[in-house]
Amino acid sequence: MYKAISAEDAVKAIKSNSKIYIQAAAAAPQVLINAMTARHEELRNVEICQLHTEGDAPYANPELRGSFHVNSFFIGNNVRHTLKAGNGSYTPVFLSEVPLLFKRNIVDLQTVLIHVSVPDRHGYCSLGVSVEATLAAIDNADYVIAQVNKQMPRTHGAGIIHISEIDAFVECDVPLPVHLNPEPTELESKIGNHVAGLIEDKSTLQMGIGSIPNAVLSRLTNHKDLGLHTEMFSDGVIDLILNDVINGNFKGINRGRALATFLMGSKRLYDYVDDNPFIEMRASNYTNDVSIIKLNPRMVAINSAIEVDVTGQVCADSIGSHMYSGVGGQMDFIRGASLSEGGKAIIALPSTTKSGISRIVPALKPGAGVVTTRAHVHYVVTEYGIANLYGKTIKQRVKALVDIAHPEHREAIDKQYYELIGY
Repeated sequence: MYKAISAEDAVKAIKSNSKIYIQAAAAAPQVLINAMTARHEELRNVEICQLHTEGDAPYANPELRGSFHVNSFFIGNNVRHTLKAGNGSYTPVFLSEVPLLFKRNIVDLQTVLIHVSVPDRHGYCSLGVSVEATLAAIDNADYVIAQVNKQMPRTHGAGIIHISEIDAFVECDVPLPVHLNPEPTELESKIGNHVAGLIEDKSTLQMGIGSIPNAVLSRLTNHKDLGLHTEMFSDGVIDLILNDVINGNFKGINRGRALATFLMGSKRLYDYVDDNPFIEMRASNYTNDVSIIKLNPRMVAINSAIEVDVTGQVCADSIGSHMYSGVGGQMDFIRGASLSEGGKAIIALPSTTKSGISRIVPALKPGAGVVTTRAHVHYVVTEYGIANLYGKTIKQRVKALVDIAHPEHREAIDKQYYELIGY
C-alpha cells in the first residue's frame, strides 16, 4: 500500500533556510524529530514552527542555534529556554487562528512532520491524538513526512488523511508520551467545589489539563446530561462519559459527540479514544471558533491565569515581561461561552503562588500580557470563593476580587490599588 523508508532517509527532504511544522502535544513525532536533529551539522537556518509538544525537543538546544530556530505559537516547557538563549521566538496567536497562518501563507511551510495511525484497508490514516493546525499544515506544505505508529489511536472526526497526501513514511511501534496529573490538593479541591457549583445540568464544558480541571470533574458525578466541546481533555472525563454524566445530548452543535482538537493523558485515555465514535477530533479553527462555540447553550469555559488584577484584567501568558506560555484558546472560549445562551466564562486559580505571593494584584506586573480583558471576564474563582464581575463597576470589581484574595493580602491589595489609582 505504501513503501516505508528509514527516518534518516525521510528527513533528507528537509532543506536549509526552510520552515517546518511539527504536529503538537502527545503526537509530536519523536522518531522524526531525532532524525532531523541528527542532521544539524548539514542544516542551517531551519525554522521549527510548533505549538506545545510533549517529549524531547533536541533541536531546541542553544548549541544548535546555527541549525535550528524555534518559533513557538504556544511556549512549552521543553522550549521555554530558547527565548532567553536567543534560539527561539514567540508568535502571539489565538489557537483558532493558527491554521490561518498556513492557509494565508503568513508562515510559508516547506515540510510538515506528522504522527499517524496505521492506514486502514482503504488507505486512510488518522492524526490520532492531535489535529490542531496539522491539517492546514499538510494542505499548505510542500512535503509531508509521516511517522506511522502501531500505537497511535485511530480517532474519528476530521483528522483523517489518505496515504496519497503523504510523501514519506517511517514505521515505528512506540508508546505515546503519558501525562499524569497528581491528585488535587485540599486547596485545589476547594476551587473545584466552587467551580462545580456554577455548572448546571445540560451544560457543555471546556477545560484544560491539570489538577484544578480534574478537581472540577471529580465533583460532577451527580450532574446530568453534560456536553464536552473543548480544545483538549485528559483522563478526568472518561468515567463521566462511561457513567452517562457526559453524553452531549443537549449540545447545540455536534450533539451526542465529545469534541476536541488534541488529547493528553494516560494509556487508558489513548485506548479509550481508539476507534471511539463518541470522540470527535477537529481542527482548532473549528473547535475554537467563537461562532461555533456559542451555539452550545450553557457553555461553560474554565481557564486559569498567572495573575488577575482587581479590575479583572487576566494575564495568562507571561510573568511580567517574561513570556511563559501563550494566548492559546483562552479568549476563544471565554468569548464563546460569554455569547452562549446561559453560558459562563470562568477563570479559576489559587489565591497565591506556591511561595505565597498573591495572584490577585492591584495592577499587573510591568510588561505583563492581558490575554483576557476586563470587559471579557465574568467569573474569577479562588479557594476563597467566587467573584462575579460581569456588569460590575470598577469599585464593585475591586471589592469582589479583594474578597477572594488570600486573607493575609487583602488589606494590602486594597490599599495599594487606591494609592495607585485613587478611585
